[in-house]
Amino acid sequence: MKVKIKDFAVNMEIKNKGIEMQVNDPAGKHLGDLVVTKTNLIWCKGQTSVANGKKISWKKFIDMMDSK
Repeated sequence: MKVKIKDFAVNMEIKNKGIEMQVNDPAGKHLGDLVVTKTNLIWCKGQTSVANGKKISWKKFIDMMDSK
């Protein structure tokens, strides 16, 4: 996978709007964007807008990862 941070500031607390990372497959095809906010992770497959992305709270994400 190729993951790029679209907007990045060093040593900065994530605010409500969050940061957005672009995710591409190894061939360079755009798979979607991952938005990381202080309350959620939002996956926006393809050209899906953030408003229509799939959200998971940090708590649910951590619980899911800990159960694996």
